[in-house]
Order: sequence, then C-alpha cells, then structure tokens
Amino acid sequence: MRLSPPLSTPLRIAAATLWLPDRRETTEAALAAGRVDEETAARLRYREVSVSRDHAAPEMAVLAATDALAAAGWDGSGLGMVAHAWTYHQGHDFWSPAHYVAHHIGAPTANAVGVQQMCNGGAAALEVAAARMIADPGVARAAVTTGDRFPPPAFDRWLGDYELVYGDSGTALLLDRTQGPYELLSVATVARSEYETMHRGDDEFSSMPRTLPQVDVRRTKRAFVASGAEPAFDAALIEAVVEVVGTALAEAGLAPDDPKVRFLTLPRLGAGPLEEFFQPAVDRLGLRHAEVLDLGGGTGHLGAGDSAANLATLHTEKRLAPGEVALLLSLGGGFSWSCVAVRAVTR
Repeated sequence: MRLSPPLSTPLRIAAATLWLPDRRETTEAALAAGRVDEETAARLRYREVSVSRDHAAPEMAVLAATDALAAAGWDGSGLGMVAHAWTYHQGHDFWSPAHYVAHHIGAPTANAVGVQQMCNGGAAALEVAAARMIADPGVARAAVTTGDRFPPPAFDRWLGDYELVYGDSGTALLLDRTQGPYELLSVATVARSEYETMHRGDDEFSSMPRTLPQVDVRRTKRAFVASGAEPAFDAALIEAVVEVVGTALAEAGLAPDDPKVRFLTLPRLGAGPLEEFFQPAVDRLGLRHAEVLDLGGGTGHLGAGDSAANLATLHTEKRLAPGEVALLLSLGGGFSWSCVAVRAVTR
C-alpha cells in the first residue's frame, strides 16, 4: 500500500514503544534445566527471552501504549482508532481485547479493531490503521498495539516450535497526520495462503477453544513436512521476501541501492534460520548500503510485535539519522510477509 502518493504528505509515526517484563529466562538456565537441547540452542543463538510473570498479553499492550502516549504528549481521548494485534491467547475465550486496550488507554470512543494475522499481525494492524486514516479524514490519530504472552503449561516457549523461542511483550505505534519523528512511506504485504496448513497439520476442527492441553506447533509442522510441501515453501519464502521488500521500496520511491536505505530489520527468529532462509533473499535484493539487523537475541520472537519492537529499538538507540530509511520485515503463519518503510524526519 503506497502511503505517500504524489502531492500528498506521508502519515507520521509519533511514537514507537516496546514494553518488556522485567523477568528473563536465559538460554544458559534453560539448558541447565533441560528446557532446551544443545543443538537447538546453538542453532538459534538467543541469549535470553522476556517472560511475563504477572501481566496478561493485553495488559502489556496497554503498558506499551501508555508509554507511547506519554512520549508523544498525547491523551488517549484524541485517538480515532485503536488496532490491536496478537498471535496467542489474550486471556479470555469470548471477548474483544482491542476494546480492552482502547478502554484502558483512555480511548473509549475510538474505533477498536482486532487483527489476528498470526505473527504478521503488527504489520497488518498498521496497514489497517493507515488505510483507515487515508480513507477517513475524521480519524486524525490512531494507535497500533500488540500483546503476546506464551506461558506454561499450555505453551512451551522453548520447544513448542521450530526455529524460534517465544518472548512476552507489548508494543505500540502512534500514527498522526502531521507530527512525529518518522514518516510512514509504505506498507507492502505478500500472501501465500496455501501454506496455512503448516499450523493446522492433519488436525480435525475442534468445537471449542483450547481443547489440547498444550500448543505443539512442532506436531503440525511435522505433518506439513510429511505432506511433501516443505521444499516449495522454502523457495516461496525467499521469493516472498524479495517481492515484499522490493514492493515496499518501489512504493516508497526508493531504489535498493539508495544510500538513504540504512537498515533492514529481520523478524526476531533464531539466528540460524535467519541466515539460512533470509540471507539468500537479502543477497538478491541488492541493498548495498543497508545494514541487516537481527535484534531478537535478548528478547526472543515477540509474536505479532516484532516489527514495532524493531522500530522502537532503532528509536531508543537513535540509530536513524534524519532522512535515513529503515525497512521493517515481518512474517506470519497463514502465510504472509510484510515490509514497512519508515524515514526519519529531517529537522
């Protein structure tokens, strides 16, 4: 989606925040406790992951949004929309977490929308909010939040899936029409829906939530591999990354070798999988001046929050100089890939 057509002003990102709980589980401690094996730890190379002991997923989204509002100097009542995304259980079976977030950040009349797009949810929610602002001049400001928590015994964050370890967090982005340190240049998305089977496997449809005692993504992925679909998916993954980043650049009016394209942030998967499956795509893109960043070693994969978390980290560390561009890459089961292009505002 092109967000800066000719003769228009791009939307702004007024704040980007990542809220992490204080508790950490280190890979060293997980190895000692037998929660992860040596081979997996060596391939993924996480140092530690963030773990929430006391806060549910939507509560962490509220904490992130509260920090974002404070950073922007806003009151929640000025928000016209709240788009909340998640990957895993939000604490109740039959309920709207998006309205909870809106309620608790002081935006009770904002249009609250929930986006369940698996781990690509944060980028999908950003796209929904931006499209609404473009289509409806009455929405002057919007909040995009994510919140995910992966607690035992229902979820084994260390060995419940392949190629990643899950961390808990909340994130928030604030959108404005004219103010903020970043211009939102484009959001591109590519879908390959035939790969929804990866997270469904051979399972029958259930009649109620949480019928299994523990989420076991490895089981459904083993069924996916047994079906013979894995080689085609591996090839599609590389092609989708090339396509989505290329589209985001084109819609932002940028060439891959533009020296202003400073960073490409990767989803917070394990380091080994990023090198194996994403580096070939990056090599094809021709991003001659961009530094490719893996920022997940101290948090784990943050469910729907990776893209927003990566921008928040760039902002906190003051990595982008005025005029420089960051590309925020994410993906999620279903299957979809997104790339968000943002530019630091020239002051």
